Amino acid sequence: QGCVDHPVVLTEAVCNPLYSRQMMSELLFECYQVPKVSYGVDSLYSFYHNRRQNWPCSGLVVSSGYQCTHILPVLEGRLDAKNCKRINLGGCQAAVYLQRLLQLKYPGHFAAITLSRMEEILHEHSYIAEDYIEELQKWRSPEYYENNVHKMQLPFSNKLLGSTLTSEEKQERRQQQLRRLQELNARRREEKLQLDQERLDRLLYIQELLEDGQMDQFHKALVELNMDSAEELQSYINKLSQSVEQAKQKILQAEVNIEVDVVDSKPETPDLDPLGSEQSLEDVESINEFEPLFAEEQPEVEKPVAAVQPVFNLAEYHQLFLGTERIRAPEIVFQPSLIGEDQAGIAETMQYVLERYPKEQQAILVQNVFLTGGNTMYPGLKARVQKELLEMRPFQSSFQVHLASSPVLDAWYGARDWAVEHMTREEGWITRKDYEEKGGEYLKEHCASNVYVPIRLPKQAPRTTEALAPSRALTSSTGNPCEQA
Repeated sequence: QGCVDHPVVLTEAVCNPLYSRQMMSELLFECYQVPKVSYGVDSLYSFYHNRRQNWPCSGLVVSSGYQCTHILPVLEGRLDAKNCKRINLGGCQAAVYLQRLLQLKYPGHFAAITLSRMEEILHEHSYIAEDYIEELQKWRSPEYYENNVHKMQLPFSNKLLGSTLTSEEKQERRQQQLRRLQELNARRREEKLQLDQERLDRLLYIQELLEDGQMDQFHKALVELNMDSAEELQSYINKLSQSVEQAKQKILQAEVNIEVDVVDSKPETPDLDPLGSEQSLEDVESINEFEPLFAEEQPEVEKPVAAVQPVFNLAEYHQLFLGTERIRAPEIVFQPSLIGEDQAGIAETMQYVLERYPKEQQAILVQNVFLTGGNTMYPGLKARVQKELLEMRPFQSSFQVHLASSPVLDAWYGARDWAVEHMTREEGWITRKDYEEKGGEYLKEHCASNVYVPIRLPKQAPRTTEALAPSRALTSSTGNPCEQA
């Protein structure tokens, strides 16, 4: 019916600009006639879904997705937007970095190392090293490399290994090639014979002019043929007649014999027939290729054709060996300098956010460090965050690190839980009346939403009568500028 008659729950970016929310609200209320809408942050929905009875309502949310990573402090169940930080690195940059590494390592498979395959490798083969430098030292050991390297097979074709035809198929293919060559030679003989016959008829006609006494036409024809005398004409006619007769004999012999005759690649009368001896380079090569076949006078017993053994294993050539790349690609979220990014990693950003609070609140936040987002599914990430917190927190201080039950889907589950729980409440819902009264950028806050910061327009100072009087006097004294001009 051209409208959406049920409430809508939408996720938005952390600290989403008011203009973006205004455009979305206008679309929902004006175009789709939505009764009410609620905006929330995906990582906070995941935090809301995973909270347990013994969990504190405060915590430090580390959300790492496809494009970026957020560090979100949550105090007393509400987002502290002033101290949120974002790192412009995520799963996309890790996949691009891995693609670049493998393309440099295997330049022969440049086209096969696609971004989609790199994402698959990241999901299935990569892990986070608890100590990056120590892990790299382990990979220097050949034994450790052999035990932990992963091999990924790229698609390839077995046809590149060589001919896999049987001896009968090879013999049949050779016979077909011989028949094609035989037809080619027969056609060339017929064309040469026809051309020689036409030239011979022309010369005999000129000789008849001499016999009939038409000397003028005879001498004119000799000049056209570049000949000097009748004797030279007669010698040329004799040689050409002999060549025509030999060609006819070869054609008859080829039709009678089953075996294919050997065709000489050199013309028999090169000085008489330069045009008829022209052959394409491909024809000459094909003839030379089969000369040994025609020259065999005593056929030998056919030997079994051995299978072509490749110089190297083509399947192994199309394999990707994943060694240190398994830890180098996901490491960029902790060390962005690996790809040349001038940013702080997760550990430095967490420490920076925590230092913006007093020690009491820091202790509260680290009691619930919550990891969510698809880029946090690497094995070893939780242990790495615990190690980083152990290094940055005071001696013998406690902290807790929790991983979302389903880092990819928990944002949707949390939004569903919130919508079901608050369906009949007014908390967090923007109605059409609110939209018309307060504008599209308006936001009703709830436990998983951004913080609403209304637009504050600077107020203009009131214009006093004393300030207006001089201006009026100046206007009356100057008069109309057009009249003065």
